[in-house]
Amino acid sequence: MNLNQLTIKDAKEGLKAKKFSSIELTKACIEQIKKYNKDLSAFITITEKEALESAKKADELISNKQDLPFLGIPVALKDLFSTKGIKTTAASNVLKDYVPEYDATVVRKLKDAGAVIVGKTNLDAWAHGSSGENSDFGPTKNPWNKEYVPGGSSSGSAVSVASDMCIASTGTDTGGSIRLPASFNNVVGLKPTYGRVSRYGIIAMASSLDSIGHFTKTVEDSALFFNVTAGKDIMDATTLPDLTEDFTKNLDNGIKGLKIGIPKEFVSGLDEDVEITFKQSYKILENLGAQIVDIKLPYTEYGIAAYYIIQPSEVSSNLARYDGIRYGNKRSTFGDEAKRRIMLGTFTLSSGYYDAYYKKAMSIRTLIKKDFDDTFQKIDALFSPVCSTPPWKLGEKISDPLKMYLSDALTVTANIAGIPSLSVPAGFSSNDLPIGIQIMGKQLSENILFRIGNAFEKYTNFYKQKPKL
Repeated sequence: MNLNQLTIKDAKEGLKAKKFSSIELTKACIEQIKKYNKDLSAFITITEKEALESAKKADELISNKQDLPFLGIPVALKDLFSTKGIKTTAASNVLKDYVPEYDATVVRKLKDAGAVIVGKTNLDAWAHGSSGENSDFGPTKNPWNKEYVPGGSSSGSAVSVASDMCIASTGTDTGGSIRLPASFNNVVGLKPTYGRVSRYGIIAMASSLDSIGHFTKTVEDSALFFNVTAGKDIMDATTLPDLTEDFTKNLDNGIKGLKIGIPKEFVSGLDEDVEITFKQSYKILENLGAQIVDIKLPYTEYGIAAYYIIQPSEVSSNLARYDGIRYGNKRSTFGDEAKRRIMLGTFTLSSGYYDAYYKKAMSIRTLIKKDFDDTFQKIDALFSPVCSTPPWKLGEKISDPLKMYLSDALTVTANIAGIPSLSVPAGFSSNDLPIGIQIMGKQLSENILFRIGNAFEKYTNFYKQKPKL
């Protein structure tokens, strides 16, 4: 196996046993980036010099018997994460030359854990999109078939892991922006409980919905990553109190006896390939000893409508700071999707419309959260598709915003309710494109999600299949 194809767990073990060095591991990833990035457009910035310097330091620490959680592991960062001295563009021409003076909390935590940062990944500009096509630096391509979308907005982060350009990567999920690309790329994606990972230093999309997560090759790697990033941060008042927990602890406890709900609102109107894959997936959970229960979440039908009022409202507020005076280029530099969301949000917050739209959407939000709270008193987790379709062709939905927005219909309610959700590879469509499933749980239940995901992954082994680049 090539070094860049290793998991976090295997890379850690290999480095510790001195089977290879962090420099060799980092070079393998950078060579892969140089070889395929031109075709896939996964990275906006490659930090080769800084990465090799970090890898050299990591090797010295390993020689001195130092043991840090991510020591010498090459990681990529979604280009919303502020990085001191390295461009942070949000994939928008507004910030194309912006270089922050500080690191985001997650970046600092990864560096403190010994991670090697190999670059900043492409995304839908400002994280506005479900396909990876809205970047001002060009669309990211799906490594399984370059004619198809990789999902958005964390497109480059998912592609970088799927194509072995790094060992793991960070992402953000405001309405599905980690889970959708994870599903479309055959990788594992975690959207944590809202507030469990600091948002400090990450360019905001919709502040009450943004969740900071990551992409990995396996569920165990996801738990290892979460061990590093989760926790209270005094720089982010919305972070939750520290709950000391090792997320790898109960991974192998199996799922016998767990009650897993199938929400009927999430399984109607599915594409045939997705429906077949999903049915096969929950049969596997039954085989593993879980009890499958049919569940109703009646307010789900209003989720996408409420989301596309709340989210643009917060977008219009957050993007108001990019006025070209303190930093960034002038506002005319915003792309079409950013302008569309600014206008929608400003309208719904304006005098005479606030009560009719925003206030009503926030009431729906409360009801959706209550739906989930009531349901999780009866079951341990929910199980559903991530998207009603497999990946679609590049250009297929780009000129139809409504059609694009509806691709988030199965993911937005987890953000509205602030609950965690884990996307795990579940199979392939009839034309060999990845399909994922998501496991949702009550707030702070990531440990159960990892348990279920790990059991499913070990039974299926879909994660071992790689795209032919």
